Amino acid sequence: MAKIHPLATVHPGAKLAENVEVGPYAYIDDNVEIGEGTKILPHATIFPYVRIGKNCSVFPGAVVGAIPQDLKFDGEVTYVEIGDRVNIRECATINRGTKASGKGVTRIGSDTLIMSYVHVAHDCNVGNHCILVSYVGIAGETDVDDWAIIGGGTKVHQFTKIGAHAMIGGGCAVNKDIPPYSLCGRLPICYAGVNIVGLRRRGFDSDVIRNIKDIYDVLYYQGYNFSDAVARIEEGFADSEEKRVILNFVRASKRGIVRAGDQHEKGGIE
Repeated sequence: MAKIHPLATVHPGAKLAENVEVGPYAYIDDNVEIGEGTKILPHATIFPYVRIGKNCSVFPGAVVGAIPQDLKFDGEVTYVEIGDRVNIRECATINRGTKASGKGVTRIGSDTLIMSYVHVAHDCNVGNHCILVSYVGIAGETDVDDWAIIGGGTKVHQFTKIGAHAMIGGGCAVNKDIPPYSLCGRLPICYAGVNIVGLRRRGFDSDVIRNIKDIYDVLYYQGYNFSDAVARIEEGFADSEEKRVILNFVRASKRGIVRAGDQHEKGGIE
């Protein structure tokens, strides 16, 4: 049975699983589903059409499921879907989707950390094991793949794609796609090397990391145009999961990937 503080407001139509805790002055509206073990802390707000998984935490001042800040929204039923073991910290905001996008849902994957004052706009898709550091803002229909980290205060343009295991420095303005496994930062934002520390922490061995680095050296630093670089990577590197992920990402990019930093600043393997 859920444990609901007497000063909380929970709509009778909300579905709360076993061991859900709802703190004082929290507000949970109709058409909300919350999984086992999740904690809705004092003064958190959950608006309609939100589904939250198991063992999540929603901290004070956070607002999940407010209608999108999008003039195309016309009052239609759209959703926010949040996975398991997600932490949504103080004053973060996660908006519902829009039908105009063709999606109608904003998704946050499992084991993801949304820090204080982060804004996740309509129809964004944030993957598993991601970290959005405080004051990050991602505009509508942004995709953030698994294990990506976005540094504090960074703003991401709508429709941008951020690849798996990428890391973006704090205070950046992201207006191009961020390729997987990369480390990007500076003003204006650029490719600064491979996310070596992050990959090592996640169990990638040195040979795999070096292969990723060599692929990006061809893409960014050997003077080829985009098409020639992709062809040389396709022909010149043995098949691997990392090669497939990189080539699929860059070929599918509609905004174009970030430019290279200076040659002497590119990442290396220690």
